[in-house]
Amino acid sequence: MTPPLPTSAPDRATRPRTGVGFAADLAQHGGRPALVAGHEVVSYDDLADRVARARARLGSAQRLVGLVPAPTIEFVVAYLAALAGGHAVLLSHDEVLARAYGASTTWADGGFTATGRPDPVLHPDLRLLLSTSGSTGSPKLVRLSRSNIESNAGAIASYLGLTADDRAITTLPLDYCYGLSVLHSHLAVGASLVLTDLSVAESALWDLARATGVTSFAGVPFTFDLLDTAGWPALPTLRQVTQAGGRLAPDRVAAVAERGRREGWDLIVMYGQTEATARMAYLPPDLTDAHPGAIGVAIPGGALHLEPVDGAVGHAAGVGELVYTGPNVMMGYAHGTADLARGAELTELRTGDLARQNDAGLFEVVGRSSRFAKLFGKRIDLDRVENLLTLDDHEVACAESADATRLVVALAGEADRFAIEEAAATAVAATGLPEHAVAVVPVAAVPRLPNGKVDQAAVSRLEAPRADVRALSPVDALTAVYAAVLGRHRVTADDTFTGLGGDSLSYVELSLRLESRLGRLPSDWPDRTIGDLAASAAGARRSRWVRLDTGILLRAAAIVMIVGSHTNLFVLAGGAHVLLAVAGANFARFHLAGAERSERRRNLTRSIARIAVPTALWVAAVLLISGQYGWRNVLLLNDAIGRRTWHEPEWHFWFIEVLVYLLVGAGALTTVAPVAAWERRSPYWFAVGLVVAGLVPRFWATASGYDGDLIHSSLFVAWLFAGGWAATRARHAGHRLLLSALLVAGLVGFCDDPVREATIALGLLALVWLPYVPFPRALIGVVGQVAGASLYVYLTHWQVYPHFEHRLPVAGLLASLLVGIAVWRLVDHVSDRGRVLGRRHWHGLGASHPQLDTPSKETR
Repeated sequence: MTPPLPTSAPDRATRPRTGVGFAADLAQHGGRPALVAGHEVVSYDDLADRVARARARLGSAQRLVGLVPAPTIEFVVAYLAALAGGHAVLLSHDEVLARAYGASTTWADGGFTATGRPDPVLHPDLRLLLSTSGSTGSPKLVRLSRSNIESNAGAIASYLGLTADDRAITTLPLDYCYGLSVLHSHLAVGASLVLTDLSVAESALWDLARATGVTSFAGVPFTFDLLDTAGWPALPTLRQVTQAGGRLAPDRVAAVAERGRREGWDLIVMYGQTEATARMAYLPPDLTDAHPGAIGVAIPGGALHLEPVDGAVGHAAGVGELVYTGPNVMMGYAHGTADLARGAELTELRTGDLARQNDAGLFEVVGRSSRFAKLFGKRIDLDRVENLLTLDDHEVACAESADATRLVVALAGEADRFAIEEAAATAVAATGLPEHAVAVVPVAAVPRLPNGKVDQAAVSRLEAPRADVRALSPVDALTAVYAAVLGRHRVTADDTFTGLGGDSLSYVELSLRLESRLGRLPSDWPDRTIGDLAASAAGARRSRWVRLDTGILLRAAAIVMIVGSHTNLFVLAGGAHVLLAVAGANFARFHLAGAERSERRRNLTRSIARIAVPTALWVAAVLLISGQYGWRNVLLLNDAIGRRTWHEPEWHFWFIEVLVYLLVGAGALTTVAPVAAWERRSPYWFAVGLVVAGLVPRFWATASGYDGDLIHSSLFVAWLFAGGWAATRARHAGHRLLLSALLVAGLVGFCDDPVREATIALGLLALVWLPYVPFPRALIGVVGQVAGASLYVYLTHWQVYPHFEHRLPVAGLLASLLVGIAVWRLVDHVSDRGRVLGRRHWHGLGASHPQLDTPSKETR
């Protein structure tokens, strides 16, 4: 038998102290499961026995026990044994900190070990020492008592409505007060906890959660960013999701809450600090719609009020510092061992947050009283500066430099020269600082602490790189490519093409650029993170052949077929109909993959605008110059209200009109909740159902002798769009055979031209059966340019090829392609510059914008 640890300071053994209730009374919950780790399930009876044995090892004298947290049964046993025995626990990964405070006992490899150091003098009420969220590298600790821990665990369990049937999972570290509070509150009511160190970005975590019947998980704002990228889990047993650890933007609160309502769980937004043993306020889930920016009401047993703050300039009347009172307010801080003997010194907690109380009685945090820098005699509101920069779609963090000489702006993602310039201009305008006092530092990601909060100390130490010597890592180089192609400044290694709102227009250019950098791309690259692509491509060999996406090849071939046929170089019709199927495939791939319906809607709206707006502007310009088209063409309404039979030139843009109609219709259809749920449950059969539905009017027209234009009207060609959609959902040969049969059947007699029907059939079958085709690397650039510019080639060729068609049809084809590519590049350049100039103009007006009075950060 292992002997007990040596007893120190026997005079303290009799000092009155009591163990934390939920740790000392585990046996009251009997045989119910308490902890789940891997294949092991520990009941409360078993856990109580293990804790009792470990508690005996600690002896009766109060000790300072240094524990390194880990999501394991052994750690939980050691932690609960210390709390049950009335000892003080210093919880930290920093072993130097434990030595500095004189911990006499540590835990490793499933057992306690004496350090040989005498215990410092400990107050009998002291139970837990935690680092504050912002004190990394500092010896300052928060001192928490038994009543602090018990009261907060009880309050959380009360307002969350926790019961013995609940089961959480460790999505947050256990040395973080929020993660630790999940353990405390569940043990307090006899609920259970699944222990794991898997990330929320790993599918294995959610497989484990489903297998173990998890009813809740906790997240900080960064957690939800990861879920948006990696995909939200489907957890049938999920009852609630809790959020704290930083401000989640109101629109994100509303979006996540809406997701919860659709899937049958509640979002509970919470607010707290380590100094209050985790939680001080919560927002009842039924109020998230009406008040998504609020932190809510005080937890049971606590109270919130506002106190005036001197110098809180720029904030509306009624704003004051948020002050909390309650039994969970810490005993005080510890700056060294001498402070461990001190008793409770606080009755209220001044949070440092500026807040107001709205008409519904809910508290809203609007800023941070301590988030100010003092530079050149100016008091700079860092939250306000960050909020201004956030309007530019930048992810930023601001801090006063370590030497107090400049404002440091960490700009996340690969930032080009324009992004850096506009960020600097915004910061200068917002602060009144001289330009040399603002340092914009591009970073791959904003520095964060282990709990997901911004690491202010790390930001303050950043140095602006020298533009002529900065070398990009492979990941940074890829984020630069993504940012350039997608027109996004906020791109990180955790982003994906689909998550960034990529569409069919940007897919061509980006895939070919990546192919040239990385070699052979994996088939699922649009859904893989940039970091993953960079890592998987390390050391990859570049061959003379690439796997070219069939959709890209079909786009290039189809536009050449269209223009070549129009110039009378050859007659090979059917390219536009193949493009409709490609568009359907791209809709399914890029616009049904986002996590949030609102985000999918925004991305689709952006994609439709990238087609409709240039078309309308070009047609309007031609109308003004030559009078060739009419107002219906400008508004893309010819297919809807124009003549039913083909007439030139008014039917020139039939393909674009049909494409816009189908994208709008498909987008509207998939925003209907029951329809979207059906599509998610049975993606292939849903798409096949659309093909069948689209074939009904097509065959009706043939059977009834319809005398209108059959092959250029949206009603009669929609099945081709649906066919491309279904092609992306086919998972095996049986699926592909059925779909192929439907598509070929739909083409029989469709065009009254067997050659045209065969051409379309070849394109459709290639889309169904050949997701990729081998292609010479040397020709990839030419195909990419033609495919990427296909929209603009189609738009402009009507005004180009007539000058050549009777004399030099080859020149007509080449000139049409070159003009379309040139216009495509010009539009991209003008769009990029317009975004920069528009933002700069906005910032010139931004000082009075009401949104600028809302904070970019707050402590939750």
